[in-house]
Amino acid sequence: MAQSTGFVGEYLHTVDQKGRVALPSKFREALGPRFYIARGLDNCLFVYPSEEWALVLEKIKSMPLNHREARDYQRYFLSGATDVEPDRQGRIVLPLSLREYASISKDVWILGVGTRLEIWDKEVWDRKKIDIGKTFSEIAESVTGV
Repeated sequence: MAQSTGFVGEYLHTVDQKGRVALPSKFREALGPRFYIARGLDNCLFVYPSEEWALVLEKIKSMPLNHREARDYQRYFLSGATDVEPDRQGRIVLPLSLREYASISKDVWILGVGTRLEIWDKEVWDRKKIDIGKTFSEIAESVTGV
């Protein structure tokens, strides 16, 4: 993956009994030796390269502390986040708390979504993808103006 093209594609992988999952080889170099996993939106996991994580943290730090929603977001998002380093086989351990959050038990889809990866339980993403597909034209028109 070149920095200018971002992360793209979807890959089916299996989580082993120790909670490890191999990352797609095409993403490993771009992620670097250490990267971050956090609770994502829609009950998936977000995976950020260190550089992108730094940008996310800057946005979070700029949130006003006098807004309850901002504090709640900071607490929930950051308390569940962790830094990870892949082993020699390119596997990472998904902490139990994050697997539970995303309902991950065995098979997962790893999606390239521009500046981040998303890790989804296979069945959850299969359903979500069908739902999105039903209204994709309307969604595209709404968010892109096309």
